[in-house]
Amino acid sequence: MKRLLFFALCLTLTTLFSGPLYAADKKFHFPIKDALESAEAREKLSSNVKYYFGSQRHPSIRANLGEYVSNKKTNSFAKKNEDACNRAFLSALISFEERANSLGANAVVGIESYYKKNVYSSPTHYECHVGAIMAGVALRGKVVKAAGR
Repeated sequence: MKRLLFFALCLTLTTLFSGPLYAADKKFHFPIKDALESAEAREKLSSNVKYYFGSQRHPSIRANLGEYVSNKKTNSFAKKNEDACNRAFLSALISFEERANSLGANAVVGIESYYKKNVYSSPTHYECHVGAIMAGVALRGKVVKAAGR
């Protein structure tokens, strides 16, 4: 009986004190350009929707069809942080593209990172959070019909 109680106590203490070790959440900023120039991006993103990040200049807007958030996660276990983050980033852009196509839009402007509703806006980098087994990217942007497209 004492062995069983000792085992239960050890198991409880291990669970209590090791939880934070496995739930790490690290924030990274990776270059947008690297993700967009990857083979996966060329394969999965079409050219009929253009993306404009942060304060990046964009064509004039003929119609603003709404602001949308895309929150994507991917498995990061045994992957390089940048690889996992690029995959989640591209998944978020694919979600914007699907929304734009369904609304007849041709651009997404003012795209900013929006992880847990915290804004990080940059024309060159996006924010990604990596835990022990998952990587996540949340983006917010305006889906629009832009002039000249």
